Amino acid sequence: MIPLIDVSLVLLIIFMVLTPVLFRAQIPLQLPKATQVEPSPSAENAVEVQVDRTGNVFIEGKPVPRDQLELAFKRLVVSPASQMVLVDADKDVPFQHVVSVMDAAKKAGVQRLAVAAQRDQKISPPEQIPNPN
Repeated sequence: MIPLIDVSLVLLIIFMVLTPVLFRAQIPLQLPKATQVEPSPSAENAVEVQVDRTGNVFIEGKPVPRDQLELAFKRLVVSPASQMVLVDADKDVPFQHVVSVMDAAKKAGVQRLAVAAQRDQKISPPEQIPNPN
């Protein structure tokens, strides 16, 4: 028979792990499209920042007021020289909101910033190179 405390601790751990993932999935974002989108090699330990259409900022799925962005980055970024901050901004958000998020990250000492984009499904035809003959 499994003690009830063991079961409740396992459930608590499961909820702690899944909660940030569920919150991020609820933030509606339409990323801008680009043809040259490359996956970031170190995105697995990146701090993810979402900026929704109305300019609200979420760090790791939690809402953060603009005046507390720098403090939040200082708290979350363990290694500012190597850890990346990945900004997922809605395509319709004013660019000033994205710049203010990136500025707060730089003030906190972050050296690696990236902006997320969605791969454009339209594949452009290859360029024709003229034959010199």
